[in-house]
Amino acid sequence: MHFLKKSPTVLKTLFILAIVLGAFSASAQEAVTKVRRDGFVIGLGAGLGAGSISESNQEVPFDEGQFVFTLPNLKLGWMVNERLAILGTFHGMIYDFDGKDRSFEAFTPSLQYWVKDHFWINGGVGLSVDMPALYEFDDLSSEDWNFGCAVSASAGYEFYQNDNFTIDLHTKLYLGRVFLDNDQYRDGVSLSVGVGFNWY
Repeated sequence: MHFLKKSPTVLKTLFILAIVLGAFSASAQEAVTKVRRDGFVIGLGAGLGAGSISESNQEVPFDEGQFVFTLPNLKLGWMVNERLAILGTFHGMIYDFDGKDRSFEAFTPSLQYWVKDHFWINGGVGLSVDMPALYEFDDLSSEDWNFGCAVSASAGYEFYQNDNFTIDLHTKLYLGRVFLDNDQYRDGVSLSVGVGFNWY
């Protein structure tokens, strides 16, 4: 089963998802309390969005735009103070190549800053990895693993806060480039909307 499929209705899907999550956010406002951010941080999330994979070798066919699941979305780090965190952020999106699912991943050391009590921004630069999706592993020695660089930027709104736990609605932009044989490269970009669960 392939998670990525060409879809002309990606924007429509994102719009519907944003409305549903926005309604959930509005209904959760009554439960909002002051959060205590201190010490170790862990965040887990998932999202849906639009993505694109392209190669410097134009003979390799790729869809110009695809519907993507962004997995995994993991954040680990430490609160410097109540508004600033230093994080290791893991991103990923799954795409189809030659009948198999592959994962375009990234690890980006990043800074996350709470502009307001509920609203944060995050940005980082790091390592990009293009590899087989975990469930596609048949023979590790025969699979291609490609490495390069990545940048990410995201923003989120914590619509639920309770002591040392929050739930946020966020949007994320991720761009990566990995280097292939014969001086070729592969670029990946995704823009997604998702939900994150965070512990402090």
